[in-house]
Amino acid sequence: MSELFRGAGVALLTLFHDDGSIDPGATGELARELVERGMRAVLVAGTTGEAATLTNAERSALITATRRAIPAGIPVIAGTGAPSTRQAAGLTGEAIAAGADAVLAWPPPGGLDMPGYFKAVAGAAQGRPVLAYHFPRVYPPGIPVTALAGLPVAGLKDSSGDPERLLDELAHYPGATYVGSSALLAMAGPMGAAGALLALANVEPERCVAAFAGDAGAQRDIGERHLAASRGGVPALKRILAEDRGDPVPVRIG
Repeated sequence: MSELFRGAGVALLTLFHDDGSIDPGATGELARELVERGMRAVLVAGTTGEAATLTNAERSALITATRRAIPAGIPVIAGTGAPSTRQAAGLTGEAIAAGADAVLAWPPPGGLDMPGYFKAVAGAAQGRPVLAYHFPRVYPPGIPVTALAGLPVAGLKDSSGDPERLLDELAHYPGATYVGSSALLAMAGPMGAAGALLALANVEPERCVAAFAGDAGAQRDIGERHLAASRGGVPALKRILAEDRGDPVPVRIG
């Protein structure tokens, strides 16, 4: 299977105005800055982008703004997972219309009819690549490695942070594996993962790139911020970004 991209990409934060409304311009500008600092793909409206708080129109506005802000050669991936097949297919169609180059979908609750769910998402994607999202802590039960090859997807993002699971994927899954945990970068890159889609890359893009290339020092250097973001979620990550910028970064969840 062809790879959507290679290297480190960012699971983009959604930036909001002080009143809680989305700021597509600032979000697109953040994406542009991160691409200039080494990101090879941008995931919009994923878990890190507070997708659960976004309306369909807000998702589309963010996708369009991000696509306009970054070079054409950098794929914009839209998060389109949903509790039902109908919702996921609808979000996927809207994302493609808004300019997404690919989509990322978490599996249906309980893993029921996973092939049918991803077939509907792939149909709505109109030939664009679909990535499956394995994050069982948030979207249980996750996707068994043995099921991946039978799904109409180009690859997966694995945010489990489980090194044994990653080894299983790299050994037995023929599609592209993108690691979603910044704890495993120095393992994933040298072992042959196609790339990474990382929340921490919003604040540590250069070190994430270096760690994925096998730099153990860079992996250690991002450790404290990785742990803070892992434990505190999006609010913690936005606090780090606010400290770096010297300006507040509003959050909808938390």
